[in-house]
Amino acid sequence: MFTVAALYHFTRFDDPAALQGPLLTLCKVRGISGTLLLAREGINGTIAGDRGGIDAVIAHIRALPGCTDLEWKQSTAATPPFHRMKVRLKREIVTMGQPDVDPVARTGHYVDAADWNDLIRGPDVAVIDTRNDYEVAIGTFDGAIDPQTKSFGEFPAWWEANKHRFHNKRIAMFCTGGIRCEKSTNYLMGQGVEDVYHLKGGILKYLEEVPQETSKWDGDCFVFDARVSVGHGLAEGPHILCHACRRPLRPEDRAHASYEEGVACHQCADETTDDDKGRFRERQKQIALARKRGTHHIGRL
Repeated sequence: MFTVAALYHFTRFDDPAALQGPLLTLCKVRGISGTLLLAREGINGTIAGDRGGIDAVIAHIRALPGCTDLEWKQSTAATPPFHRMKVRLKREIVTMGQPDVDPVARTGHYVDAADWNDLIRGPDVAVIDTRNDYEVAIGTFDGAIDPQTKSFGEFPAWWEANKHRFHNKRIAMFCTGGIRCEKSTNYLMGQGVEDVYHLKGGILKYLEEVPQETSKWDGDCFVFDARVSVGHGLAEGPHILCHACRRPLRPEDRAHASYEEGVACHQCADETTDDDKGRFRERQKQIALARKRGTHHIGRL
C-alpha cells in the first residue's frame, strides 16, 4: 500500500524558488511522486510513496519558514496514484484571483468533523460547496448549495450575484481538504460577512472520522490523483477519469455510445472537434504502447 499525503499551509515565503530544488531532490531520492505547489503565500499539494519517504518530506516541509505546525491528511492507495514528481512555482497555491485575500490574517471559524453535522442542521445555516461543478456532481453534503462554478476563480462573482440569498444566514463552507475555504472565508469576511464557518480538514477529514451511519455526506469525493474518488473511510471509489475532459466517470458510463477511452465521454463528446479527437486518439495510442512496454506515458498522472 502507498501512503498518500494531502497537505497545504499558508505562510510567507520570501523566495519560493530557493525552496524548489531541495524539495524536489528530496522527493526523488525518497521515491515520492505527486505534485507540490510553492508560492509566496505557502505550499499545497498531494504526494505518495512509502511511509518513511512521506515522513521525510513532511519533516523537510515543517522545517521551512512558518511551517512548523503543518497538518496533513493521510490515506492509502493500492497502486501508485502518481507516476512522477513535480514541484512547481505558482502565483497562488490555490487560484482565486483576489489579491486582497489573506488567509494568514484571518479565516472563518473552524469546525471539527465531529461537530459539522450539528452545525449544518441549523435552520439559519446556509451550506455552500466551494468546489468545481464536476467535483460536486459525484458527491456533496445533503442540502448543500452548488455554485456550479467551473473554477475557484469564479466564486467571487457567484457570491456577488447571489449574496442577497443569504441575508441573516450563517455561512458554512467546505471543500476537499480545506484550502479553498481558507480563502473563501477570508473573502466573505472582507465583504462584511462575519458569521462564517468552514469544515476543518475538509471532506477528507470528515470521511475519515465520521461513521457512515451518521454521515450527512452523499456520494464520493473527487481527488486529484489516479484514485479519482474516495468514499467513507477514505476507501477508493468506483470512478475513473475521462482523459479527454478530466471529469470523473462511473464504470457504467463507459457503456455510453459516446465513450471512447482517452478520446471522449458523454460529458465532453460535443465539446471537442474532430481534430481534437484525432489528437486524443494518437495520445491514447502512445499510452497503450507505453503500457505494453511497462512504462508510463508522460501525459498520465
